[in-house]
Amino acid sequence: MERIEEEALKAHLMQTNEEFQTLCQQHSEYERIIGELEAKPHLTEEEQLEEVRLKKLKLQTKDHMIEIISKNKEQLVH
Repeated sequence: MERIEEEALKAHLMQTNEEFQTLCQQHSEYERIIGELEAKPHLTEEEQLEEVRLKKLKLQTKDHMIEIISKNKEQLVH
């Protein structure tokens, strides 16, 4: 699928799929918090653990978003 088509599908999912909307919001929130942690010159041990935890959650969220995109691509093809 071309990049433009994929972006259009994402935009469509943002408007029509509540689960996808929620995942996108979560992903953005994880990214924001991770950015704040990475901007600090030094992290406490707790902050380091939190950063790792958030990165894993962000990746899981992204994987779930990709699953939804893939399923919708298949529906468009069929």
